[in-house]
Amino acid sequence: MIEKKPKIQKTAKSKTEKQKEKEEKTPTTKKEKYFEAVGRRKTSVARVRLYSKKSGVIVNEKDYLEYFPILRLQKTVISPLEEMKIADKVGAVVKVKGGGIKSQAEAIRLGIARALVLYNPNFRKRLKRKRYLKRDSRVVERKKYGLKKARRAPQWQKR
Repeated sequence: MIEKKPKIQKTAKSKTEKQKEKEEKTPTTKKEKYFEAVGRRKTSVARVRLYSKKSGVIVNEKDYLEYFPILRLQKTVISPLEEMKIADKVGAVVKVKGGGIKSQAEAIRLGIARALVLYNPNFRKRLKRKRYLKRDSRVVERKKYGLKKARRAPQWQKR
């Protein structure tokens, strides 16, 4: 004799019930207040979030000391915070993309400086004096047709 297995009935859950289950599974964290700014240099774009309750600078999920191995670039990144003497009081989380390592460091510096002005408008004068709020607009000039580079012409031939 063949035994028949009892059929399992599936109950259709509504979308709201599914959403409630997802909310229960994910831990709820309180959103921290932050000040957001964008810094640019050449083709690099840095999105900076300045937190008042954190400390340190995190670049693309790494510590800035690890992301920038060169001491000069590390100083470039942290310079606006050190100038305002609040490097230990505020922290920054940065997402940066494009360009090279030096232009990324300078984009982060501009982003942090702009975020500091949002954090405390009294910092603006000191940051302007150090030229941290100035966007360096120099970019690579495009190559023109008939030339080898942007301005370099082919070698002239007499015949």
